[in-house]
Amino acid sequence: MQITFLGTGSMLPTKDRNPIGIAFDYKSEHFLFDCGEGTQRQMKLAGLSPAKITTILLSHLHGDHVFGLPGLLLTMGHANYKNQITKKLQIYGPKNTKTYYKKMRDLYVKQTSIDIQVKEVSKGVIYETKDFKIEVLPLDHTTPVVGYSFIEKDKRKMNMTYLKKYGLQKNPILKKLQEGKNIKWKGKTIKAKEATKVIKGKKITLVTDTGVCTNIIKLAKNADVLICEATLLDELREKSKAWKHLTAKQAGQLAKKAQVKKLILMHFSQRYNSTTPLLKEAKKYFKNTICAKDFYVHKL
Repeated sequence: MQITFLGTGSMLPTKDRNPIGIAFDYKSEHFLFDCGEGTQRQMKLAGLSPAKITTILLSHLHGDHVFGLPGLLLTMGHANYKNQITKKLQIYGPKNTKTYYKKMRDLYVKQTSIDIQVKEVSKGVIYETKDFKIEVLPLDHTTPVVGYSFIEKDKRKMNMTYLKKYGLQKNPILKKLQEGKNIKWKGKTIKAKEATKVIKGKKITLVTDTGVCTNIIKLAKNADVLICEATLLDELREKSKAWKHLTAKQAGQLAKKAQVKKLILMHFSQRYNSTTPLLKEAKKYFKNTICAKDFYVHKL
């Protein structure tokens, strides 16, 4: 798994921060979380190809999270984009995403040849394969917004030393063991719990543009990585509350309550040239915290 931060700023771009855009690669799937102004240029600078995107996940429809979408779709169209997995470019977003997409298409991207499927989501599992699932929950902002959790499914790794005793190294029957089922082999029962080891899947949660709410904790519970907004310092808590955003302190407190393993902060206000004060504030409440920078790559 690889997460590339294409933009870590909030409403206004700065010379160091693009508005929000996060690329997430898992095997043959390539996700884009939000698409702020300039995202496709950031992708090129990061060495990522827009033509490889399989799914776009939108948190909400404020401009700093979607203004990069028209240009990105035109570029993908000119690149003769074709999704080899789902056959269509999948775009997920909260309520009103279909209306936004239709207006955007009519204004800017009529000529694109991409086959696009837009789905509005609010809660529950929205996408699932044999390897992973994506869950969403609504958050609390001035417009409908959702958070996303990418959850890799547990896998079983073969204990080849154990299986070698039975002469079982390459055989179709091993598939049943990987499914957690016991098998019969030459009159003996081979138990899955002894012949395999469960490898826990990874969980990544993305939360941006929201006030404090219980759904953040529910969505991020036990996540390996929580990617969370930290727009302001807590000295501006009242302003943050009015705008329905999180402070760095609140992000740290939520990460602790959700019992996540690592917290990565992003969506910083343009008023902060340095993220050091935000990092210090969050780390008082959750030690394993870092601040993302544009083009920072996090691997799991």
